[in-house]
Amino acid sequence: MTILNTNALGVTLGDPLFADLNLTISKGDRIGLVAANGRGKSTLMSCIAGSFEHTAGDITRARGLRVGYVTQYVPDAARDGTLYDLVLAALPPDQADYESWRVDVVLDELKVPYELQHRPLSTLSGGWQRTALLAAAWVTEPDLLLLDEPTNHLDLHRIALLQDWLGALPRDTPVVITSHDRAFLDATTNRTLFLRAEHSRIFQLPYSIARAALAEADAADERRFANDLNKAQQLRKQAAKLKNIGINSGSDLLVNKTKQLSERAAKIEAAAKPAHQERGAGDIKLTNSGTHAKALVALDDVAVKTPNDRLLYTTGKIWINQGDRVVLLGTNGAGKTR
Repeated sequence: MTILNTNALGVTLGDPLFADLNLTISKGDRIGLVAANGRGKSTLMSCIAGSFEHTAGDITRARGLRVGYVTQYVPDAARDGTLYDLVLAALPPDQADYESWRVDVVLDELKVPYELQHRPLSTLSGGWQRTALLAAAWVTEPDLLLLDEPTNHLDLHRIALLQDWLGALPRDTPVVITSHDRAFLDATTNRTLFLRAEHSRIFQLPYSIARAALAEADAADERRFANDLNKAQQLRKQAAKLKNIGINSGSDLLVNKTKQLSERAAKIEAAAKPAHQERGAGDIKLTNSGTHAKALVALDDVAVKTPNDRLLYTTGKIWINQGDRVVLLGTNGAGKTR
């Protein structure tokens, strides 16, 4: 059963983010939304949620459709409130007074420790803030769940819990997920939409398999484009030969034939579609600093604290040397970002 459909949907913000997007979301869909940074993933999610106005096309929603949209950031106005307050505020006022138990149920499902539930959001780690946003969306019992980069700031344990939680959702609950986490997408989705400025592609496959199918499709487009340009080039060569013969012989028939060949070549060139080329989001250039020091960074018993001056840990003596590749692991709230 279809619950949402987009027809030739497009958004232009200076340059087109995407155009002519036809997407159908049905019950049971688990869609991975993939694109480079800044290419319109969050904008499309906002359009589907109804919080952003598209510039072209139409969106048709099932009557009474409730959309739960988990954004990437906690609103500034909510940061001084507690995690529990944020989730409770998501309920309609008439339900908040009598059905606050639903907040407890959702927080228990998401395994949020009680001692964190009544702390101000501003004092919690990014991972717990993301969990709070998810709880606030889910407590409204949405018909469609939108997750914008849900694994950001989550530690490995919380990512596994989120993956299990999604797997336990009712089978007919559709979910749209934007993420750069390939393993997470493979484990949680059954369709993949590659969002592009033009000619977005959707496959009835999880990410890794869909990515291979996309590469094949792009390669076929590249071959088709090269063949079209080759045909046009051959026609123009034939037209040039006939033009010389026609001029030398004074034949109007050959002159007309030359014109016809040139027009055919022009039509082929106009219709030829180049294969998709991903636009870079920007270049990063790293230069050699010329340093000969073995240790680039040295930490000597540095005290790492929260913004309210609560001690998280002391680093001990740690060196970062040239050539090191460091993985920083820790549970949410342990102080990785600090």
